[in-house]
Amino acid sequence: MGWRRGSRLSAAVGRARTVGMEGERPAAQPRSSGLPAGGAGGENLGAGVSHPGSSGSSVLLPAEVLDLDEDEDDLEVFSKDASLMDINSFSPMMPTSPLSMINQVKFEDEPDLKDLFITVDEPESHVTTIETFITYRIITKTTRGEFDSSEFEVRRRYQDFIWLKGKLEEAHPTLIIPPLPEKFIVKGMVERFNDDFIETRRKALHKFLNRIADHPTLTFNEDFKIFLTAQAWELSSHKKQGPGLLSRMGQTVRAVASSMRGVKSRPEEFMEMNSFIETFSQKINLIDKISQRIYKEERDYYDEMKEYGPVHILWSASEEDLVDTLKGVASCIDKCCKATEKQMAGLSETLLPVVHEYVLYSEILMGVMKRRDQIQAELDSKVEALSYKKADPDLLTEEIGKLEDKVECANNALKADWDRWKQNMQNDIKSAFTDMAEENIHYYEQCLATWESFLSSQTNLPLEETSEDKS
Repeated sequence: MGWRRGSRLSAAVGRARTVGMEGERPAAQPRSSGLPAGGAGGENLGAGVSHPGSSGSSVLLPAEVLDLDEDEDDLEVFSKDASLMDINSFSPMMPTSPLSMINQVKFEDEPDLKDLFITVDEPESHVTTIETFITYRIITKTTRGEFDSSEFEVRRRYQDFIWLKGKLEEAHPTLIIPPLPEKFIVKGMVERFNDDFIETRRKALHKFLNRIADHPTLTFNEDFKIFLTAQAWELSSHKKQGPGLLSRMGQTVRAVASSMRGVKSRPEEFMEMNSFIETFSQKINLIDKISQRIYKEERDYYDEMKEYGPVHILWSASEEDLVDTLKGVASCIDKCCKATEKQMAGLSETLLPVVHEYVLYSEILMGVMKRRDQIQAELDSKVEALSYKKADPDLLTEEIGKLEDKVECANNALKADWDRWKQNMQNDIKSAFTDMAEENIHYYEQCLATWESFLSSQTNLPLEETSEDKS
């Protein structure tokens, strides 16, 4: 099979790594030296870069959090002999140069050093006679030899991110591509170009690019490199070099036909994987709805509590004997309002984005499984045609051999990426809930201490029970 042939090639590829790194280099525009060395405010090399799943902790998400099966048999662990193709998906569009093959290998004995830093910042509005849109500044810093410079600065709009995601899915159909934020307006957001909406999208786009940069295969994709380095006119020219309309229509028709035929015998491990995805999708969507509802209730509680402080101040003006007490209550309410506002900010920045990102991931996973099934359905149709002798047997046999290699490469790519994604998911969600729990504990301790201090000052007695009280 193709992947076995790839395993014999991997040793030679490893020896050629230092030579191949000096391979093909398309032209790119380095960043102007007159600009600041970092992102906004001259941040340092690693500022603002997310490291998903890089906490280093080996503790997995407890089953009771998502109530998911944690059986280790669900995952298949591959050895170093799994070859070059085990972590890469098959695609006719995939580059086959020595450099591209070397870059897509993740050797286990190599140190996992980060050499690509990406920052998305400074959103900018553009108004034309036809449309209004937002562009984002993308600063890339790298030590990789295949880049023509160590630093690049470009501006990209949301449509460019959609193009990049599509090219990654085309080149790697069974790898788990990070999700993009939704194109349309978020529920409850009044203005499309509202500052909060733009900032939320900027953070999501920043995470999208950094998840790709941290991926052992996607990070070396040629379209990803062009996205980070090419100027606007160069990117536009590169987009036009893709397959034409008729070619894309043909691919769509074949995909639809394969999906309609369906898969006759999906391997057991992918049946389990599909079952996990369905359960995960249901539960993460439920958690997302509950989290959004909690945030809304916290917002209503905060808005109502803000009114009580001024009320007690006005009340104290008409109660001479209770002036100090009422003002003390107003002060406590004000402190609790500030603590609640901080808690809401933590909820909206710590938990909600992580949960919603994995809601989008559940949709990505369903798409990956569908593309895997399409590849296998194409193989099944050729095998069926051979059994009924509907075409030249020699030609069908050759096509079946190629499709078997393609299916095996697709399956190995998905299994390897699935293991990585699941570990990241467990770490991300565990970290988000742990951080949120710590913030809630701090919030309630702060509010409790505020009221205890006030009550103690009113009674001039400690709040702990004395021996007489206990008796």
